[in-house]
Amino acid sequence: MDQRLADLLQLLELEQLELNLFRGESRDIGSPQVFGGQVLGQALSAAAATVEGRMAHSLHAYFLRRGDCNAPIVYEVDRSLDGRHFSNRRVVAIQHGKQIFNMTASFQVAESGFDHQIPMPQVPAPEALADSAGPPPEVLARLPERVRRFFEQPRPFEFRTVQPIDYLRPRRAAPAREIWFRTVGAVGDDEMLHRRLLAYVSDFFLLDTATLPHGTSILSGAVVMASIDHAMWFHRPLRVDDWLLYAMDSPSASGARGFARASVFARDGRLVASTAQEGLVRMRKDS
Repeated sequence: MDQRLADLLQLLELEQLELNLFRGESRDIGSPQVFGGQVLGQALSAAAATVEGRMAHSLHAYFLRRGDCNAPIVYEVDRSLDGRHFSNRRVVAIQHGKQIFNMTASFQVAESGFDHQIPMPQVPAPEALADSAGPPPEVLARLPERVRRFFEQPRPFEFRTVQPIDYLRPRRAAPAREIWFRTVGAVGDDEMLHRRLLAYVSDFFLLDTATLPHGTSILSGAVVMASIDHAMWFHRPLRVDDWLLYAMDSPSASGARGFARASVFARDGRLVASTAQEGLVRMRKDS
C-alpha cells in the first residue's frame, strides 16, 4: 500500500483508553493547526467504535479551538441513544485539558424507502483533467513559505480540478467549483472506513469557495480563514478509492463568515453524500 495512504489509515485508527474514551495521534500537514478533516475523521472513528450493526448517516460538528499538531487528541464518547433504528453519539475532543471540538453523529439500521436525487453536474471526466496536487514548481517557488510548506506535504488523495486555480493571481469568479478526488490506492470494502475517509477529505477546498467572488484566497496571506462548524449527510454507499466529484457552492458570505455547501457524486452519477460548512472569513487587519 502507498505509504501516504497507510499513514492516513493509521491516523484514523484510535487507541482505546477506557470504555468510551479514545486517543488519536496528530499530523502536521503544513497548516497552522491540526487539519479539521483529521479531527472529523477521528471523531467519527471514535463514535463508530461504540456502535454495532448500524451505519453513520449524518454528523454535525463545531471547531472550538485550534488543535496542536504536536500533541495527541483524546475523544470522549457519550452514548446518547440506542433506539430500535437509530443510535446517537456525542463526541468531545480534548487537548491540553480543553475542548477543541465537539460532534454529534447519528447511525441507522439499513432500511429501504423512497429514493430520488438531484442530477450530477455535467463536467469533464477526471481522466481528461490534469493532476491538481498543487501549483507547478515555478509557481510554488514564488509562494510564501508557509503556503509552500502546505503544498510540499505528501497527500494521500489525488485531486483533479474542473476549474483551473490561479494560485498567484486569483480572479473574481462565481462562487462555485467542482473537483474530482480519490485516494492514491485501494482501501478495501469496509463502508464505514470509506465514510471516515470522506469526512477527512471533505474539509479540503470547501470554505475556499466563499472567497471566489472576491478575487482573493487564503493562499494570498491577506485572508484569515478558520472552520467554525461542519455537517455531513451520507446518502448511499460510496468508495473513496474511485473518483468522487465534489460539487461546491457558496450561497452567502456576511458578518466575517462564509457559508459553503457541496454535493458528492460517484462517477456513475449517484449522489452519495452532502456537506455544509461555515467558517470565519475576514481580511487581515495589517493587509
